[in-house]
Amino acid sequence: MSLEYLLIDILVSADFYSYLIAMLKNISFIAGDRALEIIRDEGLNPDRVRVIPGAAGGPKWLVLGGIDRILFGTIFSERKEPLFLLGSSIGSWRFAAICQADPVKSIDLFEEAYLDQHYSKFPTAEEVSGASRVILDRYVHDDAVQMILKHPYLRLNMLAVSSRHIFKAASRPPLAIGMVLASVCNIISRHMMGLFFSRTLFYDRREAPPFYDMKGFSLRRVPLDRSNLKPAIMASGSIPMVMDGVSGIPGAPEGVYRDGGMIDYQLDIPLDPDPDRIVLFPHYSESVIPGWLDKHLPWRKAKKSNMRNVLIVSPSRHFVDNLPYGKIPDRNDFMKFSGHDAERLTYWKKSIEAGRHMGEEFYEALLSGKIRTMVKRYQP
Repeated sequence: MSLEYLLIDILVSADFYSYLIAMLKNISFIAGDRALEIIRDEGLNPDRVRVIPGAAGGPKWLVLGGIDRILFGTIFSERKEPLFLLGSSIGSWRFAAICQADPVKSIDLFEEAYLDQHYSKFPTAEEVSGASRVILDRYVHDDAVQMILKHPYLRLNMLAVSSRHIFKAASRPPLAIGMVLASVCNIISRHMMGLFFSRTLFYDRREAPPFYDMKGFSLRRVPLDRSNLKPAIMASGSIPMVMDGVSGIPGAPEGVYRDGGMIDYQLDIPLDPDPDRIVLFPHYSESVIPGWLDKHLPWRKAKKSNMRNVLIVSPSRHFVDNLPYGKIPDRNDFMKFSGHDAERLTYWKKSIEAGRHMGEEFYEALLSGKIRTMVKRYQP
């Protein structure tokens, strides 16, 4: 490590860092080793960004709307070079809004549709899937499908899983057994998730993305077209037991497709092999958890090699502490506020508004160059 970077590490860990946080206190910048070098040297140059991932996480996406509006409504609005998006679960749904002609308007429409969810006390998978299709139809209409597939520079790619063995079942009892088995196997080894699922990449057929040959699990690749775009979005977010699996996807091998987060919850994969590129990751957390079943395994972290050129832009601890209930919205809110939707919506709307302010701070940090001293090293 050079003396210059050592001095910056000392500064950002002491009073100088505290001073910066007082000015831009709601946002964090966390970078892998190579990304850290680049950001501290030149700030964030949008032309260095070729890949943007979008994690699974249900309602947690609501706090990222401000950053998404700045990125796709302003920073990248005049871009010419292809920009590859890779979504898993709600990340795919979010990117389906971003890839439309007016991304800010589409994000607004998606937020509106997403907030308008109401369920019975004990919703069936059929009920949740039906409500999800209503949301999807409200912000991805027929004209939008064509826009997404022909976007001038954005390339939408999505992850789902193809079910194996017990996870092909439609009813909850066998799926519950499957979740127990998968949880136990996952504790032993993450690679054992391959016994239950294979990774499926739905990709923009115009050109292969940098992560086209991702390793670790058997991989199916399915090119997107008008007939399978919306089924692929549904499949990417179809949580086992919560929603029905999706089958009969045009152009895809026969099977039951489910939530991509089962393997790729927060996208611990080599997203761009070029060390001089920045993988820009707007995220609701400062850390990256590989799979959905790894959430409660503190030792299961993203590989350092996969994070080397990644820059995470996320809410700070201060941001989260000042949200209602001291947390980012999550899927448990549906049960916590069951029968009290008005309270949930008030909480969620306040979180969305806080996220808009975070987006403004993100833009300020980029324009002023303060990101160069605010960025911290990723610690797995």
